[in-house]
Amino acid sequence: MQRLPGWWATPLIGALGGWLATLAGWPLPWMIGSLLAVILVRCSGWRVGDLPHGRKLGQVLVATGLGLHFTREVLEQVVSHFGVIFAGALGTLGLSLIGILILRRAGVDRATSFFASMPGGASEMANLASRHGADVQRVAAAHSLRLLLVVLIIPALFAWKLPAAEPLPLPVDLRWLAVLLPAGLAAALLLRRWLPNPWMFGPLLVCGLASASLDLHIALPDGLGAMGQWLIGCSLGSHFDRPFFRSAPAFLARVLLFTLLAMLAAAGLGEALGWLAEIDQVSLMLGMMPGGIAELSLTAEALHLSVALVTALQVLRLFLVLSLAEPLYRLWRRRCAQ
Repeated sequence: MQRLPGWWATPLIGALGGWLATLAGWPLPWMIGSLLAVILVRCSGWRVGDLPHGRKLGQVLVATGLGLHFTREVLEQVVSHFGVIFAGALGTLGLSLIGILILRRAGVDRATSFFASMPGGASEMANLASRHGADVQRVAAAHSLRLLLVVLIIPALFAWKLPAAEPLPLPVDLRWLAVLLPAGLAAALLLRRWLPNPWMFGPLLVCGLASASLDLHIALPDGLGAMGQWLIGCSLGSHFDRPFFRSAPAFLARVLLFTLLAMLAAAGLGEALGWLAEIDQVSLMLGMMPGGIAELSLTAEALHLSVALVTALQVLRLFLVLSLAEPLYRLWRRRCAQ
């Protein structure tokens, strides 16, 4: 008898968690509910596996929906505020100093402290860390825990802070989506050799350009958006279990501390920049949080904030981290060696 694959129950567990979260009225219910459900099951001892290519497909669906927010008017606003967006992205890069200081004071080596504190993707930072002799497992654990905290805390916190508001729903045009979804997937496949996260950037680029140039005002069907959340939540949850939380508890506690401090600092910096530039402070605060593009942009969409502003901040910050992290580390190492 052929055995079932190790991931067969993961989508069912995630779907149950997402459904319960919708009943409870949670923000981003299909992502957070599926994430928590999969983590709880894995921590109980049933090590359900990750869905093959699940997160990639989820990111394609989510990025398609996010790209459709970049209408002509919205893109003009983003371009006009590029200076503020750049300052915000640079500011969040500077917040990594909080993590570096906390980890270095605890005796963590220089390379591990640096790459564990950078607000970039877990896989990209782990790859850079391996080139400089850092503890790759600790770097990956730090970024996984940071993303988990952001997903669990930020949507709930912002939903509690903001008044409920329901804008007019945009129409769903299946003819356009039948073109844009395959085009976004094709762009992801073409860009995977050159970009760090093509499954987000490819569809985001295609749909953003189409939406702005053709002045589309359409949206994804609710079911596809929920499916994207569900796939991402299931995939994220598959990285956590009891051994993860038991590994290096003192190190993870310090990651928890500097992530919370970075969130507070990002909120204060976003509010200050928004006040100076007279633009949406809450969207700036959300965009500067040390999370992932998909997760924070989905939060902006769920809370009816400026998805384009949050996405632009996150994308620009990721490119800054990927281009500056290694040169900055080498400079720091040379300065310390003198």
